[in-house]
Amino acid sequence: MTQHALQAARRLAPRFAARAAEHDRDGSFPVEDFRDLREAGLFGLMVPTALGGAGATFAEYAAVATELARGNGATALVFNMHASVTGALGAVTEDLAEALGVPDEALAARDRLLTAAAQGAWYAVAMSERGAGARLSQLSTSYEPVDGGWHLKGSKTFCSGAGHADGYLVAARGAADQSVVSQFLVPAGEGLTVEPTWDSLGMRATSSHDLHLDVTVPADRLLGGVEGLALVIAQLMPHWLVASYAAVYVGVARAAVDAAAEHLNARNLAHLPAVRSRLGRADAAVAAAQLVVAEAARRVDEAPGDAETNRWVWRAKLLAGTTAADVAASVLEAAGTSATRRGHPLERLYRDARCGSLHPATSDVCADWLGVAALGGDPDRDATVPRW
Repeated sequence: MTQHALQAARRLAPRFAARAAEHDRDGSFPVEDFRDLREAGLFGLMVPTALGGAGATFAEYAAVATELARGNGATALVFNMHASVTGALGAVTEDLAEALGVPDEALAARDRLLTAAAQGAWYAVAMSERGAGARLSQLSTSYEPVDGGWHLKGSKTFCSGAGHADGYLVAARGAADQSVVSQFLVPAGEGLTVEPTWDSLGMRATSSHDLHLDVTVPADRLLGGVEGLALVIAQLMPHWLVASYAAVYVGVARAAVDAAAEHLNARNLAHLPAVRSRLGRADAAVAAAQLVVAEAARRVDEAPGDAETNRWVWRAKLLAGTTAADVAASVLEAAGTSATRRGHPLERLYRDARCGSLHPATSDVCADWLGVAALGGDPDRDATVPRW
């Protein structure tokens, strides 16, 4: 099943690439790409097989995400958000559920959401806020209990897929106790307002608009059925919050190398040693970053939450982000001024690649986390500001 998913990603990537320039130019959402993803069954990639999905491992997700990003990084980035939601939900085993105090009815609700994903529903993430970024402990969006459910109110930014997803994973703080941070799967519809604010340097086709919430959801939309699990899950599954982006930017970096090679051959520049050496260094850098991402993913599957696993998770995000930006800049310079024209694949890939270091956790945050760990400290706690 998962081999079929990888083959589907490779089949879809050229279609995504053919549409990418138009969506980048217009800042429009790649609706056709998501129709293709649905028809290929990829929304069920991280859903357990018992619920109709592919039951992919984190390593298998990373391989699929890299291939999708070679077609269009923006499409792969939005898909990553859906995979993060379904992957985290699907990873809650019976033992973990018991340890967290997750009631049976919450597991049943979780299974309904995952089954819907396997049948074609897709979910976006509404976590970041202006002034808080992705730090869960600093959010201003609040929730409180009401008859039959929960009322959520607040505003989110950088919500990729806003206005197109079937549901949104919303992080919010308790109105009564702001130290409690919980997550809800809010269905699209009444009570949600999309403000079109996304007009960015790169990843222009993600529709990462602001999302305003003033909505009441049923009781079973509280993920886990227990308040206050958001920060716990962030520490138990940092790979979804930190390193799932890494595979996407490795794919973007590889696409930049491929586009540069095509351009250099077409312009009869491949005979220049300086040009060839840039391409060779770029190829080696991307291969190295891809190996680090693969090693991190392998460790996540074998020993999730282990201290050394988490080091590899943060390494993967740091190296993928910096490598993508460095490689795209270098091959663009090798290709020359003609490749900087609007609409040229390298110009778009350069801008998309530059976003890798900016996604949470940013490269500076990743480097600081790794530095604290190297010094023998606790990188999740020994920081000037909260990681999450």
